Amino acid sequence: MEESPKSSSGPIVILTGAGISAESGISTFRGSSGLWENHRIEDVASPEGFARNPELVQRFYNGRRNQLTLENIQPNAAHKALAKLEQEWPEPVLIVTQNIDPLHERGGSKNVLHMHGELLKSRCQACEKVFDCNEDLNSQTPCPGCQQMGSLRPHVVWFGETPLFLPEIFSALETCSLFMAIGTSSNVYPAAGFVEHIRMNTMAHTVELNLEPSSMRSNFHECIYGPASDIVPTYVDELLKA
Repeated sequence: MEESPKSSSGPIVILTGAGISAESGISTFRGSSGLWENHRIEDVASPEGFARNPELVQRFYNGRRNQLTLENIQPNAAHKALAKLEQEWPEPVLIVTQNIDPLHERGGSKNVLHMHGELLKSRCQACEKVFDCNEDLNSQTPCPGCQQMGSLRPHVVWFGETPLFLPEIFSALETCSLFMAIGTSSNVYPAAGFVEHIRMNTMAHTVELNLEPSSMRSNFHECIYGPASDIVPTYVDELLKA
């Protein structure tokens, strides 16, 4: 018999997607137009696009990075609820996020894996080191490590590249007692397949908390729909009271 989260206090893994950050004013990645902030996705989110026009790609991510400094871009109630869960749950709580923004950390979460990279970091294509990045980059920016000019790129996983931390993520998925998917369309693999992997390999309870049903909704034991800032705090409070 599968355990419900109310009868288990084991580890929790939480997958988050663009839906949790959209309520904080962060632009979502996917749209029906195939555009991302008026750019073709393949031009600003692929290694080929960066090779064709690195200045365009750097300007695009400079703009997104600068957006994070705006006063209205703040963690919302869903981010804060997950931080509360991490602090009060008796077992480890891991957030695996597809988002490249720092709102989970700003909301108080400590145990976060950014499987698609981080906007506030850069990576050198020469020495392969990763650096904190709070400034604009261009084709002449030297690497803080090896000093090579023009070798820095956004530390973001683009189409055609392998997501980060997959061994750690799958290890956590196989030992959790509760899996929550929040604000994700379940259209991008491998994250879209996490719930299937759990159902095939564990007895964990699975919950989808989303604005609307995802393409993977039938794989979840429990589905709750509404704005993340409403349904996530409520669900977390129920877990902590059980």
